[in-house]
Parts: sequence; structure tokens; C-alpha cells
Amino acid sequence: MVCHIEHLGLVPYADALDAQQDRVRARKAGEIPDTLLLLEHPHVYTLGRSARRENLLFSPANLKEIGAEVYETDRGGDVTYHGPGQIVGYPILDLRQHRRDVAWYMRSLEEVLIRAAGDYGIRAERVAGAAGVFVGNDKLAAMGVHISRWVTSHGFAFNVNTDLRYFEWIIPCGLRDKGVTSLAKLMGHTVPFSEVEERVAARFAEVFQLEVIRPAYAR
Repeated sequence: MVCHIEHLGLVPYADALDAQQDRVRARKAGEIPDTLLLLEHPHVYTLGRSARRENLLFSPANLKEIGAEVYETDRGGDVTYHGPGQIVGYPILDLRQHRRDVAWYMRSLEEVLIRAAGDYGIRAERVAGAAGVFVGNDKLAAMGVHISRWVTSHGFAFNVNTDLRYFEWIIPCGLRDKGVTSLAKLMGHTVPFSEVEERVAARFAEVFQLEVIRPAYAR
């Protein structure tokens, strides 16, 4: 099977939602193959279906000070942050062509990022009862997905050169006993963003056993 990889750059959250909805419709209709959107967002907090308001540590009046937007979404999970320096991946996969198993899909997404982190000498791992990828007690990558007629949307957020101060305004993923980290923090220096994107794309294709094709309209 083949997979389109689209590198979209810095995309406002609302525009990314539109892009996902367009690709989901096309995937359900069989007009496109499996697709992975890789991008960054301007500063934004998103609330999943299980989000608790007490995990937001700011009031609407603080948003101007923070310089971020807030969106409620249909993905799973609690509240998280997206911003520049973070690789956001939105896989649009038809799981009927892979495996109709949500748990398998989530573990596979985690495996993609565990392997990508390993490419930089970082030993990342899963933590029982918490979706995502961790290094010690700190979350390196968050996850939240939506599945409709076995076609996936939303996905993962991998902290590369992320400004971690923005997580101080929330309880990330509702996990009060865990912190957050980034590839840059773990390595002690910034990491070439496009290089990490390519590693994530390669590991994604590897884990899901897909042949990568870059459509002519993608960067």
C-alpha cells in the first residue's frame, strides 16, 4: 500500500481541521490513498472529548497575554498544547486496509515516535494507562485520535524544539503527576526540524508498512 506524505508547514488550527476533513472525505470515497499530514501550529490549546475544564489554568482574559487560541475538538483525550517547534501528525488512514483495532492503531502510532526518538539516541517508552510516549516521567509526545467508519483523523504531537513554558498554563493530558519534555531539552540543543520530520515520516512508513509517495501539490 502507498501513503501520501504532505509537509504543510505552519498552519492555523482551523485550517488544519478543514484539511483533515477534506482528506477524510476523500479517503472514505477512495479518491486518495492513506495520507499523513505533517505540520506545525501557531500557539493553540485543544480540548479533547474527555477534557476537564479544571485542567485549564487560565481564564479567557489570560489568552491575550498568552498569545494562544483555544479549540474544542472531537478527538479523544484531555487538553494539550500545540505550537511552533512541535511536529503535529495527522494520519488519515483507512484501518479496514490495515487492522480494525483502535488499541493496535494507538500502539502503532506510539511505536513510530519511539523509533523516531531512538534515531537521536533517546530511549522513549510507553507508560501503562496513558497514551503517548514518555522519557522517564516526562511526556515527549501526546496523542488523541478520532475514527469515523474506520478512517482516522487527528493524531500525535511530538515535541522537538517546543517552547515548554506554554504547558505551564494547563495540566497536560490531565496528568497531574507527569511533566513534559522535548527532543531539544533532552539533547541539550535545538534539532533541525525538517530532519526530524523526515525521520518521523520514514518511521511512520516503516511501522505501517507503507510506500511513501509525495503528491505534486505537497512541499
